[in-house]
Amino acid sequence: MPIAHSMRAAAREIFLHALSEASIEKAFERHVHYERGVLRVCDDLYDLSLHNRTVCISFGKAAHRMAEVLARQVGTSMAGIIADPNQHPYQLPGYRYFNGGHPHPNEESVRAAEAILKTLGGLNAQSLAIFLISGGGSAAVEKPADSELALPDLVSTYKALVNSGAPIAQINAVRKHLSAVKGGRMAQAARDAQQVSILVSDVPEHALDSLSSGPTMPDSTTVEDCYRIVHEHNMLLDFPASVRELFERRALEETPKHDDPAFLRSRWWKVLSNETAEKAAAEAAARHGFAVEIDHGCDDWNYERAAHYLLDRLRLLRSSVARACIISGGEVTVKVPPSAGIGGRNQHFALYCAQKIAGENIAVLSAGTDGIDGVSPAAGAVADGTTLERAQAAGLDVAAHFNGFNSFPLFEKLGDAIQTGPTGNNVRDLRVLMAY
Repeated sequence: MPIAHSMRAAAREIFLHALSEASIEKAFERHVHYERGVLRVCDDLYDLSLHNRTVCISFGKAAHRMAEVLARQVGTSMAGIIADPNQHPYQLPGYRYFNGGHPHPNEESVRAAEAILKTLGGLNAQSLAIFLISGGGSAAVEKPADSELALPDLVSTYKALVNSGAPIAQINAVRKHLSAVKGGRMAQAARDAQQVSILVSDVPEHALDSLSSGPTMPDSTTVEDCYRIVHEHNMLLDFPASVRELFERRALEETPKHDDPAFLRSRWWKVLSNETAEKAAAEAAARHGFAVEIDHGCDDWNYERAAHYLLDRLRLLRSSVARACIISGGEVTVKVPPSAGIGGRNQHFALYCAQKIAGENIAVLSAGTDGIDGVSPAAGAVADGTTLERAQAAGLDVAAHFNGFNSFPLFEKLGDAIQTGPTGNNVRDLRVLMAY
């Protein structure tokens, strides 16, 4: 097998192994346990018999899967609400389902938010609210904080935020201050109840309160942060008039902070994150005979800067070993124009790298653990030193595909698109760079 093809195959295998090891099932096996009426979540114990009502609110790309895995332990007595942007072939008994939108909210997102707020508002001091939160929840559950904001205005705002090139924590800081459910406001709705949040994180390790825009956690961001972020990324003119006017009047309302009474009986536990996928990928690469380094120093960097940084790290490592591999977790940012074709940040990153490694024995895979990259049906793509040559032989104009943000058709034709379908999980992106 030619070296290039062998490395592309190895990169795929490493990514798929990481997906398997970073599963919801394995995370719950490690951190959640139920026996004789007592639910253990990491270091906490909850005797369900002591609560007059227990409700489970699950939302995000892993909403159905998280509730399903919990139900295997607790049984069918658990009930509540599931808001998931992915369709599932069956529904769990006892749950109301909402097919919330992604990457932008839809009518179901609003209905989900209203149903959740109504349910939480009916809890008392003897109630227990269990929140199962995963990435994608920002769009799957949404209701404007300002009644004057219509859903189309929020959708336009989300598009401007997502395409701005800003890091996810900054994007979610703005979302929090426009929402009736984000930035701790869902916890406020359940202020009388005991609360525990089980988190499958797709955000930086230091910014857990940006996961799904932090609906059950004290908000570490402020309205002043929002005004600064919008100014720094020149977003204001891309916002609809109603949202632009809120910023111009500096009329955003502050979110609840650590001293809010809603958090007195609240706990939050991360059971799965990008770190799990990174470690699993590194172990798989080592089994392939690579000297491995994990490096997420470029998290939330612009894709060009991240590509040069990681390729330089790879070449430096390769200078001292026969087979080198860099595992990089987190996300890169891409400012997407309105005229963009079919692709996503991972495929755009991979195609950029393809142009920088032409002729070298290097392979680069970049893919999302949710199985979805931008507006394409792929999770990401793998490129190597032969990508440009193979693309030209297939009659593909690499520069045109790259400049048009239209990377998916190119990788699909080369057989190098990574297509897993929606995984029912989301722990950020993973990049695998390897060199002989």
